[in-house]
Amino acid sequence: MKFRRILIAVDSSTYSMRAARAGLTPAHNLKAIAGIICVVDRSKEVVNADLGITPEESKAVLLKEAENTIDQYIKMYDGIEKVFQFTPEGAPEEEILHLAREWQADLIVMGTHGRSGLGRMLTGSVAEYVIRHAEIPVLVIPWRMK
Repeated sequence: MKFRRILIAVDSSTYSMRAARAGLTPAHNLKAIAGIICVVDRSKEVVNADLGITPEESKAVLLKEAENTIDQYIKMYDGIEKVFQFTPEGAPEEEILHLAREWQADLIVMGTHGRSGLGRMLTGSVAEYVIRHAEIPVLVIPWRMK
């Protein structure tokens, strides 16, 4: 299978740095097109009328954080001519799968936070959902690597 389009899913966690590297390196080596997606998760929005924080202001902060995260990863790896940047709004697992289909990705690369037990049961696992529902290969970079 030839990987022509590699979609790399990141967030602002340290675990995403490994995923970015694991996706950008083969994209460079294979001369593939790379796309980095950082979903603006509105469920993490902080709105506080007492402090004057409106939903629009909170959304703008989350979007800026997503854009800055992607910029950091692109600067970290300088060997790729063009990296597409995506900052959709919604549930991360659904947006990753939707974009992979729309963008016609051949591979999804993402990290995992390594939650287990109650933490995973309460928050779910974006990586697990993507693995179960993706129609293309998914490379998951473990949170703990030697």
